[in-house]
Amino acid sequence: MKNIAVIGAGTMGNGIAHVFAQNGYKVSLIDLNEEGLNRGLATITKNLDRMVAKEKIDENKRNETLANIRLFTQMSSGVKDADLVVEAATENVDLKLKIFSQLDGLCKPEAILSSNTSSISITKIAAATKRPDKVIGMHFMNPVPIMKLVEIIRGYATSDATTSEVVEMSKNLGKVPVECNDYPGFVANRILMPMINEAIITLHEGVAGVEEIDTIMKLGMAHPMGPLQLADFIGLDVCLSIMNVLYDGLGNPKYAPCPLLVNMVMAGKKGIKSGEGFYDYSAGPREAKVSATFQ
Repeated sequence: MKNIAVIGAGTMGNGIAHVFAQNGYKVSLIDLNEEGLNRGLATITKNLDRMVAKEKIDENKRNETLANIRLFTQMSSGVKDADLVVEAATENVDLKLKIFSQLDGLCKPEAILSSNTSSISITKIAAATKRPDKVIGMHFMNPVPIMKLVEIIRGYATSDATTSEVVEMSKNLGKVPVECNDYPGFVANRILMPMINEAIITLHEGVAGVEEIDTIMKLGMAHPMGPLQLADFIGLDVCLSIMNVLYDGLGNPKYAPCPLLVNMVMAGKKGIKSGEGFYDYSAGPREAKVSATFQ
């Protein structure tokens, strides 16, 4: 497999495109929004320039990586030659079903269709196609160029051959692929999101403040980032979406999202992406301070 198509040029999509292109694959980066495509390419270029400055790659590797990426606003043009498609669109089940239904008709029959979904059922996504044996989850971690893990999710009908190919390809990227089965939240978010939700409940109930909760988890549990700040980095809207997937899929009240999380998302406080969440990022991410809401 040499030709890769990545659907979505946002944070995850441009990171995935970067990693494939840097490892010699020809990448079609696809987004309906031309402005989003240009932002995505600018992010890749900035990250490559940073790698050159740190002497992790040389100028030739930077230029080769950028030359491996082509931009498309039409899905039909971008995926026609793809051996593997990685969908990295918004975490919305209806949107993903629509995309995979379209991909099934546009891609060559032998192409593997994968999703970077962090929680949505691969089996459900695969059912929108006529090739469920060739549909699989490739859940990369953010930031993609740095994080080693790729969570490989097998749907109910995913074949051994598809899984083996995707595992080997992940290794070729310098990643560590780890397989799991298709249940709500898979492994990473089945464990991480309830912890974040519990931290929000702890704040909501007045047990401690934002900085206190994050400091206890950083110093006591050796977490590099506290759960509330991590939620801001992930996006509170994404956290809420995943909690709803867990709650709906498993039917257990312990997965019910905290009302504070729901209210913050409704109020537009989504974390770094909106400039405010549990922390205020108006002075930039490195100068974050606790939002006045929680002082």
